[in-house]
Order: sequence, then C-alpha cells, then structure tokens
Amino acid sequence: MKPVALETGEPSRVPPLIHKGNKGISILDLVLRAVAIVATLASAVAMGTTNETLPIFNQFIQVKAQYNDLPTFTFFVIVNSVVCFYLVVSLPMSIFHIVRSEARISRVILIFLDSVMLALLTVGAAAAAAIVYLAHKGNASANWLAICQQFNSFCERVSESLIGSFGAILGFIVLILLSAIALCRRP
Repeated sequence: MKPVALETGEPSRVPPLIHKGNKGISILDLVLRAVAIVATLASAVAMGTTNETLPIFNQFIQVKAQYNDLPTFTFFVIVNSVVCFYLVVSLPMSIFHIVRSEARISRVILIFLDSVMLALLTVGAAAAAAIVYLAHKGNASANWLAICQQFNSFCERVSESLIGSFGAILGFIVLILLSAIALCRRP
C-alpha cells in the first residue's frame, strides 16, 4: 500500500480557553464581604448595647447586667469591630478582583488576612458562646447559678448577637474557599 497524500488545508485553530468564572467568583466575594460586614456590625452593636436592670427587694435595690461586666463580652465586641473594619478596608481589593480577575498576589494576601480574621472571630465568638452557655445552664460544681432565668432579655440579646458572629464565620470560610478556587483556576 502506498501512502496517500492528504490535502493539507489551513490548520485548525482552537480558540484560547478563557475562564470568565473568576469574575463571578469575585462578585460573590464582594457580596459575601458585604453580608459579613452587616453580620459583624450587628453583632458588635447588639452585644455592646445589651443591658438589663432588675429590682431585688424593692425599687431602691437593683441589680444591673451589662455586656462590659464580663471581659469576654468586651473582647467579643472588640473582635467583631476589628473584623468589621477589616472587611470594610478589604472591599476595594474585592472590587479590584472584579476588574482584574486574574490577579494572584492580592488574592494570596486576602486569603492570608481572611484566615487571620477568621481565627480571631472564631476565638471571640467561641469564648462568648461559652459564657452564654454558663449563663443559660450554670455550673453546679462551681456554684455558678444560671442567670438567664432572671435576666431573660439580657440573655436573649446576647444569644442573638452570637448568631451574627457565627454567620460571619461561615461567610469567611466560604470567602477563603472561593479565593482558593479562583487561585487554582488558570486564566
């Protein structure tokens, strides 16, 4: 058998593969940052304005519960405020990623700083959650009484502020995963 010459035409050109998915990830990043700003700000404000006063025997003797009576709650307010400030400062970088979705170094920096803020927010929320648990349940072996039966409004508001903070923690986890996915894609 003789080899037959095939007609050679123009070589087929495959169009370059362009990933436009990073732009969508960047938009989702911006939206998640905005939601986390609202969650951390609401948590800080809710905890920082929490107080309740109860009369003991008569109107002249009163017991007051405030967030700053416990250093853990003060730490919680400070942590949520710092994280909220960080999120506001990181918004321009997130907008930059929408415009230039192929940026890599800034994404690595954001992953690092987001991880630090995630750790800080987790520490503050976990510490406050432990105190809220003690306020609800008490600890019989340490003779700590549950105070939420008396200070019901105080405990409800403190518990609600934890919800926003834990929501922001979930948001940070998704932010870090999205940035890692955007880094793994080759533009």
